[in-house]
Amino acid sequence: MTTKKKLGIWMDHSTANLMEYSNIFIERKIITSDFTHEEKEQSLSKSENIMHNKEQHLEMDFYKKIATEIIGYDEVLLFGPTDAKVELFNILNQDQHYKNIKIEVKTSDKMTDNQQVAYVRNYFNRL
Repeated sequence: MTTKKKLGIWMDHSTANLMEYSNIFIERKIITSDFTHEEKEQSLSKSENIMHNKEQHLEMDFYKKIATEIIGYDEVLLFGPTDAKVELFNILNQDQHYKNIKIEVKTSDKMTDNQQVAYVRNYFNRL
């Protein structure tokens, strides 16, 4: 019997904290969006339309980086305070590469790093 690979991802629109779960420890990785406040100000000074286009492009790049990390896992928990987790979930559902991965979406508040780790540990321990 093989052990299932499990990944918890706390995310909002600017940061994703990836936590690979095992019974012994949780390995962490952080992915950040390239759409920074400075980027927004610079784009907005040109035009609001350009800003929104750039935001959508960089947001999609952010989601693709996260999606690439998800490949190879059996179970994934997406959680966080914003709709970013739902947006990523919808993107993953449209891609056949993720059809055999059990992905669950949960709403949570802003959390410290330790709270995120505890949330992932509690979630996967109850399964």
